Amino acid sequence: MLRCGGRGAAVVLRWMAAGGRAASGGHGQQQDPGKGQGSGRPQPQPLEPSLLSFLVCPLSKRPLRYEEATNELINEELGIAYPIIDGIPNMIPEAARMIQKKPPAEGLKQA
Repeated sequence: MLRCGGRGAAVVLRWMAAGGRAASGGHGQQQDPGKGQGSGRPQPQPLEPSLLSFLVCPLSKRPLRYEEATNELINEELGIAYPIIDGIPNMIPEAARMIQKKPPAEGLKQA
C-alpha cells in the first residue's frame, strides 16, 4: 500500500493516523471534543498498531518496538528512538534520539 513513496506515503500515513476517515469529516470515528482537555496539554496521538507490522529501522532494517510511555519507536540494537508526531512516525535518522542500550543478560557474558 505504501509503495508510492514521498508525498503519497505521507498522505496515506496521515489518513491512517486520522483513523481512516475522510478529510471532510465524513465516515469514521468521531473524537470526543472534551477528551484530553482536563490536563490542559494535548495528549500525544499514539501509533496505529497495524503500522508496526511493516515499519523497520531505516538504518538497520530491523523491526522496531513501540514504547507507549514515550510514544516512540525503539531500536534496542542501535540504542535509538524515533519520535511519533501526531500519530506519524518520524523515521529520519537525524530526528532520532540516543537511548541507553539494555545490557546483555547475565547468563550471556562473553569470556
